[in-house]
Amino acid sequence: MPLRAKILNPAVGAGQARMVTQATMPIVTIEEEKQDDVLFNTLYGARTIELNRPAKLNSLNSSMARKITLRLKEWEKSQLANVIVIKGAGHKAFCAGGDVATLAKQNTEGPHGQAHSTEYFGHEYRLDHIIATYSKPYVAFMDGVTMGGGVGLSVHAPFRIATERTLFAMPETTIGFFPDVGGSFFLPRLDGEIGTYLALTSERLTGVNAYYAGIATHYVHSSSLPDLEARLAELVFKDYASLQERLRILNTTIEEYVTGLPYDEPMKLASATRAAIDRCFRYDTMEEILAALQEENTEWAQKTIETLHQRSPTSVRVALRQMRLGRQWSIAEAFQREYHIAAKFMEHPDFVEGVSARLIRKPADTPQWQPASLEESTMEATNAFFEVEGADRLALLSPHDFSEYPHSWIGLPPESEVEKLVRDGDKTRNQILEHLILASNGKIGVQEKVQEILERKTSADGAGGRVSWIPEEN
Repeated sequence: MPLRAKILNPAVGAGQARMVTQATMPIVTIEEEKQDDVLFNTLYGARTIELNRPAKLNSLNSSMARKITLRLKEWEKSQLANVIVIKGAGHKAFCAGGDVATLAKQNTEGPHGQAHSTEYFGHEYRLDHIIATYSKPYVAFMDGVTMGGGVGLSVHAPFRIATERTLFAMPETTIGFFPDVGGSFFLPRLDGEIGTYLALTSERLTGVNAYYAGIATHYVHSSSLPDLEARLAELVFKDYASLQERLRILNTTIEEYVTGLPYDEPMKLASATRAAIDRCFRYDTMEEILAALQEENTEWAQKTIETLHQRSPTSVRVALRQMRLGRQWSIAEAFQREYHIAAKFMEHPDFVEGVSARLIRKPADTPQWQPASLEESTMEATNAFFEVEGADRLALLSPHDFSEYPHSWIGLPPESEVEKLVRDGDKTRNQILEHLILASNGKIGVQEKVQEILERKTSADGAGGRVSWIPEEN
């Protein structure tokens, strides 16, 4: 039977609860404890979290965030809990995001409602930080819609499994918000300007393309997930095995369930499109990005320009600034900074308008942004979202921090690794490709991704076919 969330301090009244400091563990009320919005199960050494709101695409609310936080902290202390698996109920979604409709309605209540909405982000970001710095193997089944808050529950984990049903996006600029849940950290660390492109446009990646882009670490057919989960539950580690040793065992185990790449889904962010993304989205202002897109004079570029003009102007400018600053933030600072940005968005009219237009009003209509266009929005207004002087930082529930993911070796090799091999010595494309395939133990997708990088970023003009890295255009 599913285990219910543990109740802490059930006798604490509403007035007392508001006095609990940010550094304390979250409180789950008796009413919330009775809700089956998230289920916890035990199977041998595996501990599973199942988001259980399939009718709402398993969207995350405060109740769920607090329950998961409590259970993860509890399991972290247990010697019997070897592996954590998180998944969504039903076949449509892992988690489509936070329950933004509820937040938007709260914001219409004025400062009190806005403060209540901001409190939700505190719960969510603390949970995401725990996942990012968790001391035990954590596996996310990104099966189905995985957006916004669902990305926060998965993308910072060492193991992120995409399937043919995966639909990834950071859609925040479409609703007058910004790519949060650690988007400041993971998006700028994707290859080239992919992260900036995804953040500003809210572009979607389906199936294996989430794997190629570095969002997922593995690609497994959805029909294999139940067997994989059962196999993970059977794993037994030596008591003295380090986290890295345990991760390597899990990586080998997951690879046993990989059946191959889909033949009918080509790499989306590749070749000419990928080169154009890097050329156009490398700039620090929207004016430069739009000018570069205009200069491309292609159907893709024109469509991208139209997309950017449809998004919230405030959101787009904040997201761009966030991508540039976030590359320098640690994982802890990213969540702490995002908490302040989120609080400012709860006070901004675009969030309520965006959510109402896209998700609440029937039929959905076009949001009326304030300001209405990128030309009317200002850098001064953008910078105000990043002013944190005098503000208290969000108190996190884990003391751990890092500036680069310690488990980045698990997925496909990043473009930077290919570049280093090219620059370090005289090698042919085949030699580089063979080296990386061997280093990954024949991981699927390595050949396809590395070949695309070599064709796009190297020239074979040396003796014997040796390649050199093509420098960035000025």
